[in-house]
Order: sequence, then structure tokens, then C-alpha cells
Amino acid sequence: MSTIRCDIVSAESEIFQGTVKMVVASGEMGELGIAPRHAPLITRLKPGQVRVTLENGDEQSFYVSGGILEVQPQVVTVLADTAIRAKDLDEAAAGKAKEDAEKIIANRTDVMEIAEAQAQLAQAAAQLAALEQLRKTLKH
Repeated sequence: MSTIRCDIVSAESEIFQGTVKMVVASGEMGELGIAPRHAPLITRLKPGQVRVTLENGDEQSFYVSGGILEVQPQVVTVLADTAIRAKDLDEAAAGKAKEDAEKIIANRTDVMEIAEAQAQLAQAAAQLAALEQLRKTLKH
């Protein structure tokens, strides 16, 4: 069985380090699936989910606020400003952040506020999507 090491690091700490069979992340151009022997790659990540499939077949999910994904021959590294295990996300806080951002956008205040609200909306939506995916995984 072929594996690759994966490191998920935030500005605050290392969130995950382990040997995995697969890493799936949301790149700027779409979903990326990284398996052992993948070609070297550096790309930016959108706010969203990073999923890793462990050696035993279990899957773990993480939320990242965006960042960089680097693939080298022996390691996949995710560098993010914020990285949280999906099970540790606060659904109520993400829902409120989404509502607040939608209100700012609807009120059409100044351009900077709208751009900031759109970024907050994207992050909140990505957190909620990570939570929904976690729920689906737990049901199986």
C-alpha cells in the first residue's frame, strides 16, 4: 500500500501530521486529489475543506481559511492562516457570521465593507459545508 506524509499547519500550530493514502483540497481552480507519487505542485487554496484518508481507510476533515498547498515527492503540506478540525467547528458562530455578512452585502454600504463581507461569507459557507460533510461521514 502506497502512502505519503501529510502536514496541515496553521499560523497558530500544527493541526495534523501523519501518513495518508489521499489528500483532497479545494484549490483555486477546483478540487485537488493528491495521492502518493503525485507530481510536485504548489497552489493556492480556497476557504474550504481538506480531507485526508488515513492508512486504515478512515477519513478526517479539516476547515482551512485558504492558504497554500505544496506537494513534494514524500510530503504534502497545507499552510493556512486558520486550520480547524471539522469536528471542532462552531456551527452557531459560522451561521451567525454568514447572516451578518449577507446583511452587509444586502445593505450595499461602502465597497470595502462589501468585499470584506463577501470574504467572511465565503469562509462561513465553507465552514458550514465542512460541518455538513462531517455529518454525512458520521452517518455512514
